[in-house]
Amino acid sequence: MSFSKEVWDALSEISVKDHTEKKGQLSYLSWAWAYGIMMKNYPELDYHFDEHKCITTGTVEVTCIVNLYRGEETMVRHMWLPVMDYKNKAIPNPDKFAINTAKMRCLTKCFSLFGLGHYIYAGEDLPESGGTVPEPTVINGLQLTALEELMVITTTDEARFLAHFQIHKLHYMPSSSFDVAQAMLNKKLELISTKLSDDQLAEVGKEIAGK
Repeated sequence: MSFSKEVWDALSEISVKDHTEKKGQLSYLSWAWAYGIMMKNYPELDYHFDEHKCITTGTVEVTCIVNLYRGEETMVRHMWLPVMDYKNKAIPNPDKFAINTAKMRCLTKCFSLFGLGHYIYAGEDLPESGGTVPEPTVINGLQLTALEELMVITTTDEARFLAHFQIHKLHYMPSSSFDVAQAMLNKKLELISTKLSDDQLAEVGKEIAGK
């Protein structure tokens, strides 16, 4: 059984109805309970958040990336959510409390992409038996090769680079992080290029061509 199918089958059939709270027309799943269930099933879970503020409106969107592991296998999911008030309206210039609340809601919603409580986001009352397994959203082969080549050219420390993106191996990088990773390496290459002579740059080109 594939890792994705194992995760989806295990989590999508768990009933969460006793751990939800209704606010307006929406149901919210207890993040503490959801996190406990995820850790019980996949204790090597890790996650991280990013924040993006809109300059024109002052509103903030939080992004969450969750990784599950089984040996050398990984399953990655990505979710985003605006920082909202109790009426589910985006808050201009939200305080830290509102941002923290949005992060935990976003984390819980990201768990639903693995199967846990996914049916409440579809407006259903009970989980279906079985389900469709989403494809892992990690970088493809061409993206992997591009990053590997840039890391070689720029003599980038692999361990530090992977730690920055909170992954164990390069091919586990979420596809949503590819543009940022490539831009970082290209910027480093640009800085290196300004310090190399034409002859040195030519040698680098020969090394790449010979790979």
